[in-house]
Amino acid sequence: MKILLLGKTGQIGFELHRTLSLLGAIDAPSRLTLDLMSEEAVSDYLIGSNPDLIVNAAAWTDVDGAEEHQAEAYRLNAVLPAQLATYASERGIRFLHYSSDYVYPGTGTLPWSETSPTGPLNHYGKTKLVGDQAIEHSGADFLIFRISWVYSARGKNFMKTMLRLAHSHTQLEIVSDQIGAPTPARLIATISLLAIRDELKSGIYQLASKGETSWHGFATEIFNEVRQASEPLPLSVEHAQPISTLDYPTPAKRSANSRMNLSKLENALNLKLPNWKSQLAITLTEFLEKK
Repeated sequence: MKILLLGKTGQIGFELHRTLSLLGAIDAPSRLTLDLMSEEAVSDYLIGSNPDLIVNAAAWTDVDGAEEHQAEAYRLNAVLPAQLATYASERGIRFLHYSSDYVYPGTGTLPWSETSPTGPLNHYGKTKLVGDQAIEHSGADFLIFRISWVYSARGKNFMKTMLRLAHSHTQLEIVSDQIGAPTPARLIATISLLAIRDELKSGIYQLASKGETSWHGFATEIFNEVRQASEPLPLSVEHAQPISTLDYPTPAKRSANSRMNLSKLENALNLKLPNWKSQLAITLTEFLEKK
């Protein structure tokens, strides 16, 4: 099998590049090799690559930046997935794409299901939803994984930001009224491998760790885990103060509820997704070992 992987330098793309090699040869062009902002360049590359499977981990992930760079975010999150799905449909190959919980309204306390009404709160969420809809209507054999709160031992993410700030600040204020499930890129890549190998039925699935917490709760657990590993951490947990979303204004409106019902994916693959705390421990160990 020849796999075309886009977005190999991102958190998810990095893990996919390692994991999916078990399935076959991977063609993973860099940004210098392929300009994803160019529809013509992507079209030419697809013809030259002639893959058996397309995995799209490329995306505009800067939620606040999407408010300012709307055209760029729309190209990567909406137009590019539509272009890839159309190619996959025409060639009769499978297309795997990653979406977001931000396609939902972000209100209430109940977990979102794949059939929940959508209603993005910001431009980023709107672009992801347009991408999802284009893929669904393309006629391609597709898999869309809606994910949330992604982090890893590499790249820019909340876990690494908190550890950096804990060494440079005596006090932190962290939002405590946005709820979700921190999900490592490694887990997303592993489930992607299983989905491809087991020929998971075409459709939209939600993929995240089990359980729930706030950003403040996530940060607190990060600090506790680091101390248990006997790593120096100047900031004490008591100096990480919870605040509300209203006290931390951002250019893009954020979801208060990023909870997702995972039963469809678990039943389809006959597995139980792990709890976010156990996944944090593994990811932190990887991060600390490579320092």
